[in-house]
Amino acid sequence: MANAALYSAAMTDSPAPAPYRVLARKYRPTDFAGLIGQEAMVRTLSNAIQSGRLAHAFVLTGVRGVGKTTTARIIARALNCVGMDGKGGPTIEPCGVCEHCRAIAEDRHVDVMEMDAASRTGVDGIRELIDSVRYRPTSARYKIYIIDEVHMLSTAAFNALLKTLEEPPEHVKFVFATTEIRKIPVTVLSRCQRFDLRRVEMEVLSAHFAGIAVKESAEIEPAALKLIARAADGSVRDGLSLLDQAISHGAGLVAESQVRDMLGLADRARVFDLLDAVMKGDVGTALDQITDQYAAGADPAVVLQDMLELVHWLTRLKVTPEAAEAATASETERVKGRQMADALSLAALTRAWQMLLKGLAETRSAHNALQAAEMAIVRLAYAAELPTPAELVEQIRANPQPPPAPRGPGGGGGGFVGAPADAVSGQHLGGNGNGGATALKMQPAPLAAPSQLPAMPAGFAEVVALFAEKREGVIAVQLRNQVNLVSFEPGRLEWRQHGAAASDLAPKVARLLSEWTGRRWTVSVNSSDPAQPTLAEQEAGAEMRRRQDAADHPLVKAVLAAFPGATIEKVHQLEAEPEPSPDIMTDDPDPMADPEMFPGEEDL
Repeated sequence: MANAALYSAAMTDSPAPAPYRVLARKYRPTDFAGLIGQEAMVRTLSNAIQSGRLAHAFVLTGVRGVGKTTTARIIARALNCVGMDGKGGPTIEPCGVCEHCRAIAEDRHVDVMEMDAASRTGVDGIRELIDSVRYRPTSARYKIYIIDEVHMLSTAAFNALLKTLEEPPEHVKFVFATTEIRKIPVTVLSRCQRFDLRRVEMEVLSAHFAGIAVKESAEIEPAALKLIARAADGSVRDGLSLLDQAISHGAGLVAESQVRDMLGLADRARVFDLLDAVMKGDVGTALDQITDQYAAGADPAVVLQDMLELVHWLTRLKVTPEAAEAATASETERVKGRQMADALSLAALTRAWQMLLKGLAETRSAHNALQAAEMAIVRLAYAAELPTPAELVEQIRANPQPPPAPRGPGGGGGGFVGAPADAVSGQHLGGNGNGGATALKMQPAPLAAPSQLPAMPAGFAEVVALFAEKREGVIAVQLRNQVNLVSFEPGRLEWRQHGAAASDLAPKVARLLSEWTGRRWTVSVNSSDPAQPTLAEQEAGAEMRRRQDAADHPLVKAVLAAFPGATIEKVHQLEAEPEPSPDIMTDDPDPMADPEMFPGEEDL
């Protein structure tokens, strides 16, 4: 019993351990000298306090964690500090010892009222504030109102505050803090001095975190501090929260790999390897690498974000090579970055940037982030093998398309257009004394190589034939039956369409012709200029003329008269056989005996 009593007394007398304070609160600045990355604002406020040119209202804006509320409290301490002897005035270096400094630091000063506008958005809270403004401070020099997230106030609350904000009593100061400066009415902003708190640079954050790590007796690798500073994105509070977590994660000894695991980041060197494989078109290696990084705990969206940052870094090296000498650049970024920047063109980097941006948005919204990231990498890898527009232009200049062959003799013979010279042979027609007449006979053209583009169509009929040859039967039928040609020249078509022709027929024909011929085609619909009949109408008219010519032939008339009720069903166009030259000509056969020259009844 005695031992138990002694143990109970010992437990009662031992002081209770102090509660742990997170680093973001423990190392919150208490004076202007402790603010980092805000030199311009500190200089302006320091000069204003020293010269006595104090505004009655301040508005502090910036992203989260850069020190808006902290600055507001420092202003309150600077204006109300009385010094260690109790006789001092406003100062840029608050003593931190006097009653006012200690009470403000402990959030218990009766004359420094801090209000959260997010929880008191209505006009009632502002009405209470306006009523209390008339009374002088209880013990301090100034009565200071700090309103955090002031943009959350309603329109009525802002309007109620306007008159008091414009002409407050001399003993009242207002300090507003907000992350959404654009949501504050201009009438309020015009009555305040505005200070924009900047994002803290990564180098400044790294140095600041290194100093805190020394105070906390924690060993952290410089590369790990850079990772934390980069993840903080300019926010001191976010960086300190990550530093606090990293120290707990590493149990006092924090390595770069541990921070990467904690943040879900991919290894920087592996990101270089991944982007290198993608830009070389090595899809298999790229997919294996992102799968390995995912298995190691890396977030696919973060991997794509790292690739975006790397593409930006390579573009900077491409434009300004001296960027590699920056103090924050690692050895991998200097050496490997220079090699990749020299190997990649600016057009390829720009295309990679655009495709990764789209892939990142898809990955963040996809139900399976890994699959979306893999699809983005596959697209980028295959696109990396495609030539850039500048390279395409150079290829066209180096290998221009040959001009179309001249038309054969006779001009109007469309069947001879584009025929090679060795494919046409001439033979004289004898026996009629004309001597100069020449018959042209087309020889079969050699087969084109698989990679050779089709010949440029020389007429609209050849365009339709090309679509039929390419098995685009639906388009060929529409071109034959629903299109009236207005004008044609190689690379340019104008027509009038009607009937069941598709509304997108013109752009589709232009795209396919450009793809097949290797030359840009322009196809437009012209509904005002005169147009030719459709090809189907032209063929029907030609058939009618052939039948009429056949019906007017004396022999055909005799046949029709000899066989009442007979009709002409079809007219065959026979090719004329070349006659032998005069030097080897024999006796002419009887033309009446040639059945092809004079068809029988069954052919009529």
